[in-house]
Amino acid sequence: MKLQTQRFIDRWVGQLLCAGVSGWVRLTSGNKPAPMIAKDAKNILVILLSEMGSIVLAGPMFAQLRRQYPQAKIHILQLKKNQEVSKLLQLTEPENMHSLDDSSGGALIGDIAKVSLAMRKLRLDAVIDCELFSRVSALLSFTTGAPVRVGYTPHTQEGLYRGSFINHAIPYNPYQHISKQFLSLVDALDSAGSKPRNKAAAIRDLPTDTELSVRFTDAELAAYKSKVHTDHPVTAGRKLVLLYAGGGILPERAWPAAHYARVAQGLCAAGFAVGLIGLKDDAQLAKDLMAQIKSDACIDLTGYTRSIRELLMLFHASSLLITNDGGPGHFATLTPIQTMVFFGPETGKLYGPLGSRNTILESGIACSPCLSAYNHRLTFCDGDNQCLKRIAPDPVLSSALRYLQADAAPAVGASA
Repeated sequence: MKLQTQRFIDRWVGQLLCAGVSGWVRLTSGNKPAPMIAKDAKNILVILLSEMGSIVLAGPMFAQLRRQYPQAKIHILQLKKNQEVSKLLQLTEPENMHSLDDSSGGALIGDIAKVSLAMRKLRLDAVIDCELFSRVSALLSFTTGAPVRVGYTPHTQEGLYRGSFINHAIPYNPYQHISKQFLSLVDALDSAGSKPRNKAAAIRDLPTDTELSVRFTDAELAAYKSKVHTDHPVTAGRKLVLLYAGGGILPERAWPAAHYARVAQGLCAAGFAVGLIGLKDDAQLAKDLMAQIKSDACIDLTGYTRSIRELLMLFHASSLLITNDGGPGHFATLTPIQTMVFFGPETGKLYGPLGSRNTILESGIACSPCLSAYNHRLTFCDGDNQCLKRIAPDPVLSSALRYLQADAAPAVGASA
C-alpha cells in the first residue's frame, strides 16, 4: 500500500474510529481509575511500526523493560518488512514476534484482525504504543485487550486527535531525543492515573549505549573481509570508506549526489577505497556516481550485502561510513565503524544515532527540521532541500580525511 494512501486512511478513517472507541470506553468505564500493571506482569506488547532504524534507538527501552519486569514475556508487533532487524538483535523469542503485512489494504486488515485475536488470547498485562500519533497503532493498543495502555498524547495540540482511550498517556516532547522518550513509556507503565504527564519519571541522560549487539566470531569476520578483497581487489591494503547516498522513502533526506561524488573523488585521491552501498534500487544512483567519480578505487556495493547481518559485517570491515539519515547510520552503532550522518528534514537532536562514534552534520537553516510528528512527516519543501545542499562537500571531505589519517587502526585486511 502506498505511503500516501496509508496516511489518508489513518487520518480520516482513523480519527472516526478513535472517536467511536473513546466514546465506548467512557460509557463502559465511567470514572474508574486507570488499571495498574503488576510487578510480576506476564505479557507486555510493544507496538513499533516505524522504520528499521527506530528499532536500534529503542534498544535502551527494551533493556529497561527486561530489568523492570524480569518475569514478563516481551511481545513485539512490527510491520513484516521490518522484522529482520528484531530477529537479528534477538529482542525477544521468535514466537513472541508478531507482524502486519502492509503490502495491501486487504492484507493489513486481515493481519490486524488476526493479531488482535491472538493478543486477546494471551491476556496481555500491558501494551506500549511507540508510534507518535498514528491512529492505527492506538486502535491496535485497544483491540489487543490489554488493560494498561501506554502511548503518547498530543494533549492540547490541534489536528492530531487519536482518542482518549490510552489510559497511561504521556505528552510527546519535541525537544527530547526519541530514545529518552521511549524510556518514558516504560516509566508510564506503573504511573498512577491517566493524566497526560510523567512528572514522577526518572531523570535520565541520553543513553550512550544501545544495549544491543550482534555477535560475530573472529573467523566469520576474517572470512568476510577476505571475500570483500577477493570480489574487489582494490580494497586490499586500503581503508574502506562506505557512502550511502540514497534517500529511501524520503528522498528529501538525501545530500546531493554531486557532493558525494566530490567527497569520493577526494578520498580516492588520498589513497582510500570507496564503496557505494545501498539496495538494488540504488544501483542507478551508484552508476551515475561512478561516472562522476571516475576512479578505480571506487566500487559499486549496492545490493552486495544480502541481509542486515552481512551489512554489519561490511561495517566491521570498513573504517568510515558517510550516510544520509536512515537505517545504515543506526545499524552502524552496533559495530566499531565511525559514522558521519547528514540531517536536514529531520534532526539529529531527536533522531541521531546513539554512542560516541558519530558525527552529526546539519546546516542549521531556519526551516530545518521540517518533518515532525505534528505534520505527519509531510515536508513543505518543494524538493529543493537547501538544508542539505548548503552543507558543502569540502569541509566534509576534510573531516573524513582527518579521522582516517589520525585513525591508528590498520587498513582493512592489512597485516598488523
